Amino acid sequence: MSLLPVLINELLDDYRSPFLGNIYNQNFGMGLFNDEILRPRSTLLSVPLRCGYLRPWRTLDAGDSGISSVATDSNEFKVNLDVQQFKPEELKVKVVDDYIVVDGKHGERIDQHGFISRHFVRRYKIPEDVDKIALVATFSTDGVLRLLAPKLAKKK
Repeated sequence: MSLLPVLINELLDDYRSPFLGNIYNQNFGMGLFNDEILRPRSTLLSVPLRCGYLRPWRTLDAGDSGISSVATDSNEFKVNLDVQQFKPEELKVKVVDDYIVVDGKHGERIDQHGFISRHFVRRYKIPEDVDKIALVATFSTDGVLRLLAPKLAKKK
């Protein structure tokens, strides 16, 4: 297998349109660290970007990136969503038709870079064999929203 497509893709990543973002780059204003401003993301690419700094999004751990995980097994449907920038009272979880809708919003706050306000709405399709009425939402101390719903009993 050739490495050429991988290398070309790596070189072009930072020059692609910001409107064609990757679904895995969903960070809700995590801020920049000093080593991220000065360190190039790739050793192959040392030219500064138009914005004047390089942001190595891929260096973030999956647990710190705001990525949600959706899983289903024989017993339950579960969703984990990193919402560490929000307080529990700033989150709303509801079931609308066949979707779980998570709405998070907080007003302007001071962070290490200035002021920031955030708002997101995320919808998850509920599988047909899941009991929507029994959905339970919990918020962990490390800022992960966990949604659990049991599967419906199978008819024999």
